[in-house]
Amino acid sequence: MARHAAPRWRRALLAGVLAAACAGASAGQADYLPPWNPPPAGGEHFSVPPVDAIADLHGDVVDPQLTVFFAGNQFMVVHDLVAAFKQAYPQYTRIYVETLPPGILAKQIETGSLVMGNLRIALKPDIYTAGKGAIAARQKEHHWFAATADYARNPLAILVARGNPKHVEGLQDLARPEVRVSMPNPAWEGIAKQIEASYRKAGGEALDHAVMVTKVKDGSTFLTHIHHRQSPLRVLQGESDAAPVWATEAYFQQHILHHPVETVAIPAAQNAVATYTAARMKDAPHPQAAKDFFAFMQSPAAQAVYRKYGFQPPRP
Repeated sequence: MARHAAPRWRRALLAGVLAAACAGASAGQADYLPPWNPPPAGGEHFSVPPVDAIADLHGDVVDPQLTVFFAGNQFMVVHDLVAAFKQAYPQYTRIYVETLPPGILAKQIETGSLVMGNLRIALKPDIYTAGKGAIAARQKEHHWFAATADYARNPLAILVARGNPKHVEGLQDLARPEVRVSMPNPAWEGIAKQIEASYRKAGGEALDHAVMVTKVKDGSTFLTHIHHRQSPLRVLQGESDAAPVWATEAYFQQHILHHPVETVAIPAAQNAVATYTAARMKDAPHPQAAKDFFAFMQSPAAQAVYRKYGFQPPRP
């Protein structure tokens, strides 16, 4: 019996060591898991990343007085922006915000609801924001908007791990076979088209084809479903070596959250600068709130929040 007990003991010990190692790895990764915004105050807080954690639905989903659909890469401003709006307009206490890819938000408007896991949300937005070109295209196709206004700009940058272990110096390095790239999916994220335009500026069609066709096929380019969450996380967890992102996303990870990442600048001649546009919906469920928030987005108070997170002001 003693001869049989030893292997069982060793197996139990090995299982314990593996469990501890896995727990340690999970704990290390959990430091980087979204959501990266502070949660709402009050109530029973229950979040178990990555199993049960909601990063891009913010605030009061029940009977909101204002509903805003933001292009997802602005998630970092939501807490401060909503607080500043409530200070300027204290009559609004229940505000609901989504920060998903603008293509997904547009499909939500078209279909009438969003289904996330077991949750179905059938709220209509009062305000929808996206890139200037996307707003113009959707207005031409759907005539959704009563008014539009630009409120911020943002160039591209490359996010890499601290120390830049693959020595990525520019966009052309993303074609190297050993550099694993995280890219937004062009099917629903407008930033992908902007990045591809930058690839063509930096290295012509050959560079764009290498990153977006050849490397997608061999698996060294990963196409995300929600770029502003997945790409930073993949770099932080060592799954990707480089991720072209909006500069404010890199700034947020490096200088606000102090995560172990660095930013590689893209020269102006190769860069693309997005202009963000707010659109007030014609069929806004809360017309006055929509007008108030639309005006607020153009105010010095809103601009101050955007500057805090590295956004550039709109062109005069």
